[in-house]
Amino acid sequence: MTWPQNYDPLANSLASTILAAIPIVTLLGAIALFRIRIHFAALLGLITALAIAILGFKMPWHLAASSAVYGAAYGLFPIAWIILNLLFLYQLTVLSGRFDLLRQHLAVLAPDPRIQLIIVAFCFGAFFEGAAGFGAPVAITAAILIQLGFSPLHASGLSLIANTAPVAFGSIATPIIALNAVTDLDIHQLSAMVGRQLPPFSLIIPAWIVVAYSGWRGLRETWGAALVAGFVFALVQFLVSNYHGPWLVDILASLASTAAVLLFMKWRKAGHGVKSTLSSSQIRSAYLPWLVLSLIVFLWGIPDFKKSLNKLGTWAQPVPTLHESILRTPPVVAAVKAEKALFIFNPFSATGSGVFLAALIVGTMLGFTPVQLFRTYLLTIYRIRHSIVTIAAMLALGYVTKYSGADATLGLALAHTGWYYPFFGTMLGWLGVALTGSDTASNVLFGNLQTITAQQTGVDPVLMAAANSSGGVMGKMIDAQSIVVASTATNAYGQESNILRFVFLHSITLAILISIWVFLLARIYPFTLMVPH
Repeated sequence: MTWPQNYDPLANSLASTILAAIPIVTLLGAIALFRIRIHFAALLGLITALAIAILGFKMPWHLAASSAVYGAAYGLFPIAWIILNLLFLYQLTVLSGRFDLLRQHLAVLAPDPRIQLIIVAFCFGAFFEGAAGFGAPVAITAAILIQLGFSPLHASGLSLIANTAPVAFGSIATPIIALNAVTDLDIHQLSAMVGRQLPPFSLIIPAWIVVAYSGWRGLRETWGAALVAGFVFALVQFLVSNYHGPWLVDILASLASTAAVLLFMKWRKAGHGVKSTLSSSQIRSAYLPWLVLSLIVFLWGIPDFKKSLNKLGTWAQPVPTLHESILRTPPVVAAVKAEKALFIFNPFSATGSGVFLAALIVGTMLGFTPVQLFRTYLLTIYRIRHSIVTIAAMLALGYVTKYSGADATLGLALAHTGWYYPFFGTMLGWLGVALTGSDTASNVLFGNLQTITAQQTGVDPVLMAAANSSGGVMGKMIDAQSIVVASTATNAYGQESNILRFVFLHSITLAILISIWVFLLARIYPFTLMVPH
C-alpha cells in the first residue's frame, strides 16, 4: 500500500509552509535561543518532526517511524563512522606527541596565525572535502587549528566558514553526480555551470575568514597570502570544472592553492628570523600520520578502487515498510514517483573504513600495541557518545522531513516567486543543505524541482540545477550535523549554540550574495552569456 505526499495539507500554502517549518524552528530555537544541549535539542526536533508528519501531513505512523530509523541508521553509518575513526587517528597523534610536533612546525612554516588559518582551514580543508567529504574536512582542520592555539569557537567556526568553496564538488564530485542522476542534465554542463558560479566566492573566502578572525586590520596585513590562495583556487576550480569535469576539481585546486601560498610565503620570507628546533626526522614523523590518511582517503575515493572494494561485500537492504511506499507527486517531480529507501552497507569501500585502516597503520607505525589501540578506540567512542546520538537524531529528523513531504512544502514556497525565482531558487539550495547537512542530499531533494520550476519561469534548467548545488554550499556551515562535528573535534561539546551564532550571519550573507550572482546570470545581460549551452 502506498501513500502519496501532500504538499499543502492545510489547504492554505502559507499555513502549510509554517507547519512544515515548525521542526526546524524548534531545533534551531532550542540550540541558539534556549541553549539546550545539542543531543537533547536534536531529540526534541525529531519528536516535533514526527508529530508534524503524522498529525499535520497525515503520514501513516509506521512510515514516519521507518523513515526516522532509516535516517538514524544513515547517521551512524557512514557519517558517525567517519568521525569516530578520524578522531581515533587524531587521539593517536596527540598521545604519541606527533600532533605537538606538527603544531610546532606549522608555527615555524607560517608563524602568523592568520596564514595558518588560510593554509589549514581553506587549503587543507578543501583537499579533504574533495577526497572524502561527509564531515572529514571540518573534523580534521578544526582539530589542527585548536592545537595551533585557536580557541574552540574560532577553530570550529572558521573551519565551517572555510568549508564552503569546495563543497559543491566534494567527495570526488558526488553532489554533481547526484544532480546529474535526478535531473538527466549533462554532467559536464552542470560541472561547467557550478564552475562559473563559485569562483568569485572561492576568491574571497580566504580573505573572509581572516576578517572573521582578526578584522579588517588583520586582512590589511595578510592580504597577499589571502589573494594568492583564493585566486589560484578559483582559477583551477574554473579550469578543471569547465575543461575536464567535476571529479578532481577540489583536489587539484587545493593542492595548487597550498603550493602557491607556501611559495608566496617563501618569496616574502614571512618566516624570516624564526628558526625550527625540530630535526628532519621529527618533521617527517609529524606529517606522516596525515600523509598516510591523505593517501588512503584519496585511494578510497578513486571510483575503480571503490568498485573493487564493493565487490568484497556490499549490501543494499530495502527499508521495511518504507521502500517505494511513499509517492512523490507533481509539481515536485514531473510524474508520480515512488521514493526508494535502501540502506547501503558497504563496510569495505566506506570512507570511514579507509580512515580506520589509516589509523591502524599510523598507530602501528607510532609503536602502539594492540591493547593500547583498543583502549584508545574505546576512549574515543566514550568521548563522542553524545555526538553520535546527536548525528543519528539529526539525520532521523531530516529523513522524516523528506519522506513526509515537508521539505518539498518549504521548497515550493520559495519556488513560487516568478521573475525573481533565480534568487530564491538559489536560497532553496541553501535551505536544503541547512536542513539535510549534505549538498548531495539537497541536490537529490530539490534538483528536479529546480529544473521544472526553471522551465516554467523561463530560466535555463542547467543554471538553476547548478545553483541548487552552489547555493547549498553556503548552508553547510549552519547545518546541525556540521556544527556537531566541529564541536566534537575541538572538544567543545555544549558550545554548539555559540558556534551557530558565530557562523549564522556569515552563512546568510554569503547565501544572499551568491543568490544575487545567480540572478544576474539568469536575467541580466551580459552575465547571461556565461550560461553554457
